[in-house]
Amino acid sequence: MSLLLFGILLWSIMHFLPAADIGLRKNLIARIGEKPYKGMFSLLMALAIYLVISGWKSASPELVYLPPAWGRHATALLVWLGLILFFAPYPANNFKRLLRHPQLTGVACWSAGHLLSNGEARSIVLFGGLALWAIVEIFLLNRRDGAWVKPNPVPRKGDVMLVIASSLAYALVLFSHQWLFGVSPLS
Repeated sequence: MSLLLFGILLWSIMHFLPAADIGLRKNLIARIGEKPYKGMFSLLMALAIYLVISGWKSASPELVYLPPAWGRHATALLVWLGLILFFAPYPANNFKRLLRHPQLTGVACWSAGHLLSNGEARSIVLFGGLALWAIVEIFLLNRRDGAWVKPNPVPRKGDVMLVIASSLAYALVLFSHQWLFGVSPLS
């Protein structure tokens, strides 16, 4: 469990630092260069992901709470919404007018959904940790960046395309979840 926890902490700290202090990122880039900075950041992110995956696999699934009977249905809805929001920053759409940080909000939805259908300790560390990271990251970015200027409206076609593409990604993850993660959300 310690590997999993360390992976979540490394992921969070590496994202919190530039969000909390933009000068830190600029100073590091000025000192070592942009490519070395990006390389170091990417390497530490890869290490964090490795620690999360290996920590998850090595942790025994000790039950902490029994998820509610309706949790699986809420998970399906929150994961679908989370994927829509996760992909929202990329195409032109109106979701970006509703939420300043749709991708981080999507991570929080995805995480909360998984907490409603998984009650073991390692799930609480993984999904609770990522939800907490996303929420704190939103607050840090809002504080750093100041007032939010909402984007102008765009044609609804972008919203429809985002929902369709995200729904296809959701179906792909849903049907490959057993193969990818060893657990079937369909059973």
